[in-house]
Amino acid sequence: MLVHLSVHNYAIVEHLDLELNGGMSVITGETGAGKSIMLDALGLTLGDRADSGVVRPGADKADILASFDLGDIPEARAWLAERDLDNDGPCILRRVITAEGRSRGYINGSPCPQGDLKALGELLIDIHNQHEHQSLLKPETHRRLLDEYAGSQELARQVQLAAQRWRQTRQELERLSSAGDEQCARHQLLSYQLEELDNLALGETELEQLEQDHKALANAESLLSTCRLVLEQCSENDAGNVLSALTSSLQRLSTFNSPQGALGEAVNLLASAQIQVEEAVGELNRFLDHFDADPARQQLLEERLDTIYTLARKHRIQPSELAALQQQLFEELENLNADDQAVERLSEELSAYARHYQEKAHELSTLRHDAAGQLASAVEIEMQRLGMPGGRFNIELHGANAADPQPQGLEQVEFLVSANPGQPLKALAKVASGGELSRISLAIQVITAQTSRVPTLVFDEVDVGIGGPTAEVVGQLLRRLGERGQVLTVTHLPQVAAQGHQHLFVHKARGSDATRTAVANLDGSGRIEEIARMLGGVDLTEESLAHARQMVSTAANA
Repeated sequence: MLVHLSVHNYAIVEHLDLELNGGMSVITGETGAGKSIMLDALGLTLGDRADSGVVRPGADKADILASFDLGDIPEARAWLAERDLDNDGPCILRRVITAEGRSRGYINGSPCPQGDLKALGELLIDIHNQHEHQSLLKPETHRRLLDEYAGSQELARQVQLAAQRWRQTRQELERLSSAGDEQCARHQLLSYQLEELDNLALGETELEQLEQDHKALANAESLLSTCRLVLEQCSENDAGNVLSALTSSLQRLSTFNSPQGALGEAVNLLASAQIQVEEAVGELNRFLDHFDADPARQQLLEERLDTIYTLARKHRIQPSELAALQQQLFEELENLNADDQAVERLSEELSAYARHYQEKAHELSTLRHDAAGQLASAVEIEMQRLGMPGGRFNIELHGANAADPQPQGLEQVEFLVSANPGQPLKALAKVASGGELSRISLAIQVITAQTSRVPTLVFDEVDVGIGGPTAEVVGQLLRRLGERGQVLTVTHLPQVAAQGHQHLFVHKARGSDATRTAVANLDGSGRIEEIARMLGGVDLTEESLAHARQMVSTAANA
């Protein structure tokens, strides 16, 4: 429940701190004193829109803070835990609006978007007035109230989850199936291309070796003549060759005993050159012995290279990239095969989710139909007690026109009302005035209070347009609600004010240079005097004071 509200520099409020209790708290005061300003400020902490006009003149920002005890609100605790916003103490919602119009929201000290404030606020408090918090006009509220009354909230959650899973599975299945023909054609192309590459069976270093062999064969005659010429100059020329020259040179130098220094180094280098030339001659001879200049082999090499080059041109890549392409095509084909398997699996899952949804949705529909008549009859009785004689209330369940599973179940829930005798039942938003809507809302909340998940209810002037015995009934109903949770109500009627467990008096405090709104927590004689003022005007009489005492005493002993 709401335990503390702090308002700074909002509208005509300079500074306001309220400690709130459970039960029914009434808020009274003269017109224009700022009773609704408190509720408007509270609405900002719950995610309402704000602009710079709400900042008190002369201040740089408005700062509103609301603290909630979440002891009996497991949904709110779970919501905070999912977002790592929970703490050990009360839950604190804060809103700061600057004079330039910038707005910042906080949950337990952590910055948050306005939407998070609104989402959490809907779990904490329900404000009923003639403005945007009239949640009773929303179809989802009708459905929620009926499900709470029927005790089917968990079943409704299961239906919603089943519909979500079905929808997500269908979207994935449609994504995979949408390219069915295109994927089939791609599959065929990949299979053909891979077959070509598999048949090519290109070895890891085959291309490099083929190109080297082909180059050698293409220059066979020139290569052979060059090799023979080199052999002749190195070792076979009778007139003189490199080896004979090196040998002769070494023999001449060896006539000197143990040559030293530069001469010794020269001898060593000549000896090394002799050895290397002999080895080169050996390698050339081996090359000539094994060299195959067969034209048939050259043709085979050219045919093999042509096959490789043609396939590379076909894919617009370099021949050296064919192996990488083969792996890429293989992986893509594997993914397509996996998609085919996924389509089959998702189709089975979709059917299973549809069966699960239908089972849970039909269970939910049965509970809703059983509870709708009971809830409608109970609300109708309370409406007539609340100054709407002859008023009628009905809950209509429309079958959903969609073939696909819907998160809300098999039907739409709509509250219909006839506020006056002889009028047909119509949608709540079309026939109820502001005051009627508040009273209808009060009737519904009284009936559903024991099952409602929202612990704090706020009613802004639910007594508009009523008086006498009906006003007393309104007060009694609000007190009954307060005994089960927390109720805040702004009222002009003493019959309602006398029923409160806590009485907050809003008034204007005028200083030398400014007027500000202040709130006093009335008790004892102060409360009696305020109710007497509401009964008889500015001048208090013994009769009005006695009447006020009697009203408070009667409410306390009821």
